[in-house]
Amino acid sequence: MPLSPEQQAEIDEQRSIPTPTLRAVSPGMEQHLYKAQPVLDHGFVRVIDYMGDDAAICQAARVSYGKGTKSVQNDEGLIRYLMRHWHSTPFEMCEIKLHVKLPVFVARQWIRHRTANVNEYSARYSILDREFYIPAPEHINAQSVVNNQGRGGVLKGDEAARVLEILKADSNRCYDNYETMISQEGQDGLARELARMNLPANVYTQWYWKVDLHNLFHFLRLRADAHAQYEIRVYADAICAMVADWVPAAYGAFEDYRLGGATMSGKALDCVKRMLKGEEVTQETSGMSKGEWREFMGVIDG
Repeated sequence: MPLSPEQQAEIDEQRSIPTPTLRAVSPGMEQHLYKAQPVLDHGFVRVIDYMGDDAAICQAARVSYGKGTKSVQNDEGLIRYLMRHWHSTPFEMCEIKLHVKLPVFVARQWIRHRTANVNEYSARYSILDREFYIPAPEHINAQSVVNNQGRGGVLKGDEAARVLEILKADSNRCYDNYETMISQEGQDGLARELARMNLPANVYTQWYWKVDLHNLFHFLRLRADAHAQYEIRVYADAICAMVADWVPAAYGAFEDYRLGGATMSGKALDCVKRMLKGEEVTQETSGMSKGEWREFMGVIDG
């Protein structure tokens, strides 16, 4: 389970003691503060702290005193303008700090976003728990035949059962050996910083991840996309739900212009114009490669 009863009691205690403040507060985010949102089989995401709200974005854009708001409608219009024209710095005025529990192989994808502050649980100092990500049967897929870094159809029957059994057996065998190596019963015991190398990439780790809203939106645009790997996409989806409550106007603009929008090349835009004039455009007459054309048609056809 993602949280032990002791951990849940600690969270409940934190939430039971409100503190008066003069800082900007987002009522939507206050509902998420400290709570752990379960993700995958043992993971979670929870908000540790945040700074700013929709008004803070507008305040920075106008460089104004106080909250800097004119009206909710004007603020939303300004935020949409900023998002539409790729003005990034006002969104950097908002920050969020998350506590994330995730499999190591997901963490290695996540850490490629080098625009955040990260502090990870130390397996040199502490002993990792016997917790591994084991996919649900509906997420055991074959290799995609059209995308070298994607998945194809779901494995069925004996093959799926065999894969799951291998994953479970290998994970537990590696952890058994990890425990054996670090044990100090009748031996000196291998250093934890060395023993950890034997653990599989599906073992769970934890970190604190602090990022500003502009760079968080960039992370979510890539990782909440339907083409992202499922195991990181579910974390992005959980964060999206939190951000939507934290900065609803900014998230609405992000959802419209980034998640639900599309960027076209000059060649693609030219093809759209030709199509609107009634011309039949093919890959051969588009000036695009087969890959570009396939992606373009994916946008056009929905």
